[in-house]
Amino acid sequence: MALILVRGENNTKLLSAITDIEKHGNLNLITKPKVIDSNFADSLVESILNSKLKTKSNVATAFFVKEDATLSIMQIKKIHPPAHVVVVSDEYDGYEKLYRMLDSSKEFSGFHFNKAKNEGMIDYKIDAQNRHIKNDKINSYMK
Repeated sequence: MALILVRGENNTKLLSAITDIEKHGNLNLITKPKVIDSNFADSLVESILNSKLKTKSNVATAFFVKEDATLSIMQIKKIHPPAHVVVVSDEYDGYEKLYRMLDSSKEFSGFHFNKAKNEGMIDYKIDAQNRHIKNDKINSYMK
């Protein structure tokens, strides 16, 4: 399970980045994105990168994905979302504070899950009974 922080110029770019992460990055969101203070997000990213940011963000959000941090980083590297995406692992100082902020933060408006939440695809071929086929591959349906 990895914690992902997305920061950007506006809500539209953040929603597009989240959709890219889910669709093209094949990551499975566990929680709905929550609103994070943009100043806190900027300072957290500066501490992770150990350098000053060129631009400050206007909005930020954070959420958990089912995959681990390493796999999340590799998948996000393959796409080019319109916002700054950072995978925050538990080894960073701001992880605990961000984790606690998610409990009290409100949900990011306008977000809807793009992947189905069932156990997998339905196999209709077996004696007219519906059987769910569980598929744990990276691009399978979300639980």
